[in-house]
Amino acid sequence: MEEKKFVTFKKEELSVKEYIKKELGKGRISNVTIEYTPVGEKIIIGTSKPGLVIGRRGEKIDKLTNVLKKRFKLDNPHIEIKEITEPLLDAQLVADEIALLLERKGSLKFKVIAYKMLQEIIKTGALGTEIVLSGKLPSDRARTWRFTHGYLKKTGDPAKVVDVAQAQATAQSGVVGIVVKILAPDAHIHDRIDVNEELLNRIRVSVEEPEDLSEEQEKPEKKKRATKKAKVEDSEESKESKEKE
Repeated sequence: MEEKKFVTFKKEELSVKEYIKKELGKGRISNVTIEYTPVGEKIIIGTSKPGLVIGRRGEKIDKLTNVLKKRFKLDNPHIEIKEITEPLLDAQLVADEIALLLERKGSLKFKVIAYKMLQEIIKTGALGTEIVLSGKLPSDRARTWRFTHGYLKKTGDPAKVVDVAQAQATAQSGVVGIVVKILAPDAHIHDRIDVNEELLNRIRVSVEEPEDLSEEQEKPEKKKRATKKAKVEDSEESKESKEKE
């Protein structure tokens, strides 16, 4: 019984998120987070266009709050707007933007749209990005096109820092699936190596030290050879003196 309640609760939460995204418009909302407090439900909406989401004098927010109370039976929903300063580093906003461009300009210009978006993402300072388009592009047979640039983690714990998002575009040829992955410039990567002056100095010191050690090792060998040579010469001289006698 507890599992069923949890599943129905998550379904209702997902329906609230989907309604907010659909109501406020595609390409404006990055993510919707719901936090439950003793006072009521706190709904955090991440967007790059807070003015369009709030509306004039907060009309859209008031309307959305009333709908959440009546339709979704929320007790006291409180909507909070979180502004995204770099929309090109947000994977969901980029995926929605690509979907809108494909719907406006058509699926035949998918390469121009993908490469242009790829360049804009890299210009903002992203370490790496990947755009995957799946669908009937440009022929009647479905294909998958991958556009990549830079450094991107695929597996393991470091892959968790990669921002991943999905979107869909309804074109004349059919539905096009869009997957966007972005590695932010401030992402913490454990196995990343920064080649700077300090690292280069360490490498130079480590390379020079073995040479000094080799020279020190050669010195005792030379001494051994000299002592052997002296012993041989002494033995030869002693033989010659004995023969003369």
